[in-house]
Amino acid sequence: MRSRYDLFINGTSVPGSGEPFATSNPATGEVLAEVARATSADVDKAVRAADAAKRGWQRTKASERGRILLNLAAAIRANADTLAELETLDNGQALGQARGDIETAARYFEYYGGAADKLHGETIPLGPDYLSYTTHEPYGVVAFVLPWNAPMQQAARGLGPALATGNVAVVKPAEDTPLTTLELARLATEVGVPPGVLNVVTGFGDEAGAALTQHPLVRKIAFTGSVDTGSLIMRTASERLIPLTLELGGKSANIVFSDADLDAVARSSWTAFTVKSGQVCSAGTRLLVQSSVYDALLDRLVQRAESATLGPGIDNPDVGPLATRAQFEKVTGYLKLGIEEGARVAAGGGTPADPALQAGNFVEPTIFADVDNSMRIAQEEIFGPVLCVIRFDDEDEAIRLANDTPYGLAAGIWTSDLSRAHRVAGSLEAGQVFVNEYFAGGVETPFGGFKSSGFGREKGFEALRYYSQLKTVTVRISEQ
Repeated sequence: MRSRYDLFINGTSVPGSGEPFATSNPATGEVLAEVARATSADVDKAVRAADAAKRGWQRTKASERGRILLNLAAAIRANADTLAELETLDNGQALGQARGDIETAARYFEYYGGAADKLHGETIPLGPDYLSYTTHEPYGVVAFVLPWNAPMQQAARGLGPALATGNVAVVKPAEDTPLTTLELARLATEVGVPPGVLNVVTGFGDEAGAALTQHPLVRKIAFTGSVDTGSLIMRTASERLIPLTLELGGKSANIVFSDADLDAVARSSWTAFTVKSGQVCSAGTRLLVQSSVYDALLDRLVQRAESATLGPGIDNPDVGPLATRAQFEKVTGYLKLGIEEGARVAAGGGTPADPALQAGNFVEPTIFADVDNSMRIAQEEIFGPVLCVIRFDDEDEAIRLANDTPYGLAAGIWTSDLSRAHRVAGSLEAGQVFVNEYFAGGVETPFGGFKSSGFGREKGFEALRYYSQLKTVTVRISEQ
């Protein structure tokens, strides 16, 4: 790891115009590196570099773009250990989870490298006098504003389909976790991504982020983060009439019927709310349990929570620190709120007593029992390792409770009755539904939200359509 990281513009590292800032290890609070701070002038340089490169990249054969992305996937795998360690130090997540994220990033580029030359247009039958066909064309400069919970994976998830379809990109990673995104840009250039096609500007949202989303040469914005910031970006995009992909918050229901395998439910439901210390938009943080098995499942989860290990991500614990100090303060505030609202603390409920963890952003994995769905802890996204366990009596009540939220990102269903599984899945207001395994799926499965969880789709072949615009060409081929 280097002690200083610059911006990455037009295929090379360049210093920022602003005062550099520090990025810290959330497990210890120690400074990791100094990072360049982009101003609006730096953002302008990056966007103009991308705009200058767009024609050449668009004209590159789709199969060649695909080969370059496949080479990038191979480069990520070749550097996986270094990237995973860097991600863990900068973000805090357990090392094993960081390794999984690096492999997922490689899979995104592998998948979209293979798909680059397979997004076909159609011909439209207008009779013998005309030839009418459609093509999928890139937007041009795409602005990515990324979160801090899964930096490398999130960057690859958007860049894979965007670059595959011939777009160019300027990425603004979260100021708290910028390091692996900068390394990704460097690797991309080394494997043949032309200068200007992928640029990274580090800095703060109200400065670099605002300058990027408001730039007149940006033709599409992709944002992952909070509803409040997403609303601001949506207003910016609406003023310029440019398209958006928004992946926002979630408060996803994980529904357990009485005929489910409770041991499997406990294992998967634990992961659903603790992976990345609960800092996942699609986390299953509302566990809806049929009354007849409520206590039995709660006992299993409490036992798992009481045996969980906490520690620095580099030690590969069950639960690492939260990524930022601000998030630590937010989550601990919700722990107090849950008690005030009358929920019962079944496990956790505070911060660890271990003196070695006091300087980090550590929160105990917490299970609130006897939660009413109207409580704020059940309605608001906490974004930490906090689970709300809620009773229901029958299928209709489960569906009502699951949909009683402003969000609609994901949901889980546990049952041995597949007819019920399909019936309930069809009734849930969520962009993806997992049956008998929370987080089932992969890079191949489309991902996005309903309601306040956003719109547009990432992942899968569907994402290619969201990073391209459809053109229709109609030619008269007979003499008039």
